[in-house]
Amino acid sequence: MSVRILFIGDIVGSPGRTAISRELHRLVDRHAVDLVIANGENAAGGFGITPDTADELYRQGVHLLTSGNHIWDKKDNSGFLDREERIIRPLNYPPGTPGRGSTLLETPGGIKVGVLNLEGRVYMKNLDCPFRCADAELELLRKQTSIILLDFHAETTSEKASLGWYLDGRVSAVVGTHTHVQTADERILPNGTAYITDVGMTGSFDSVIGVDKGQAIQRFLTQQSVKFDIPKKDLRINAVVIGIDTKTGKAVSIERINAAC
Repeated sequence: MSVRILFIGDIVGSPGRTAISRELHRLVDRHAVDLVIANGENAAGGFGITPDTADELYRQGVHLLTSGNHIWDKKDNSGFLDREERIIRPLNYPPGTPGRGSTLLETPGGIKVGVLNLEGRVYMKNLDCPFRCADAELELLRKQTSIILLDFHAETTSEKASLGWYLDGRVSAVVGTHTHVQTADERILPNGTAYITDVGMTGSFDSVIGVDKGQAIQRFLTQQSVKFDIPKKDLRINAVVIGIDTKTGKAVSIERINAAC
């Protein structure tokens, strides 16, 4: 018996949410999905998330939202993150940071699934070591379930791949997020961990990683700050579907998705 998890890459602004509303139910039916998890840190205007945007995604069928460095981009989110159990933020932020870094879900069939969120440190903030944080948290999660998915929100391929190998056989899947560019390196590692360096982005692909391409070019030409708009053409969902053996917690399949909406 296996459980099938759909993990959706970074949802960017209202175009990303529109893509979810158009295509998610078809993807769930087509791939016989049991749980839907999405990175939602850019769901509100391309930067951050709000209670309203989160609720919109839940209504469309998303069961849990993971995040990353942009989770803090909206003001006064601390109380929201403490209250809302369907959003997690990277575990390796300092003690006392609002929100939580892992959670336990249950499928409609009663299968428990642990989800852990970590942020990388290369070219990003100097947070606690994600490798050591994973060690400590997995001791707790594995007492409750053998099925564990990790969203590693990080910049570099090397850091993501290193964590994948480090956790091979200890988690069911390591999926990378943050760069908004889907990689073609999905695989199952020797000890049963599904891995992909980056799941990609959900939103407008008539863009530079989700923002207006002209404005992005202007920023590079002038080196001046630019307020980015979020374009609305060529909507796609980037995701992976991961099949996991419910007895062993090992991945049996990983399929990459790039669905036009």
